[in-house]
Amino acid sequence: MNMALATQVVSFLGAFMILIAYVGHQMGWMNPRSVAYNVLNAIGSGILCYIALHPFQIGFVVLESVWTLISLWALIRPKRIAD
Repeated sequence: MNMALATQVVSFLGAFMILIAYVGHQMGWMNPRSVAYNVLNAIGSGILCYIALHPFQIGFVVLESVWTLISLWALIRPKRIAD
């Protein structure tokens, strides 16, 4: 497999992971505070951020790096006890 094709496949997988989380949330199948939702977002956006670095695309790098950081924060933030 050549490098351009491999990059496209990896990029597709990153986008697909984000879309699975988004559709799952919109359809009520996935809670946006769940570990699965945030792991899908963190990994998917991390992949896309890396892909956006080569060639450097500032808009996508900012979008995907912030998306990754927010998803990671959601995974490690202290859980609130429901009232």
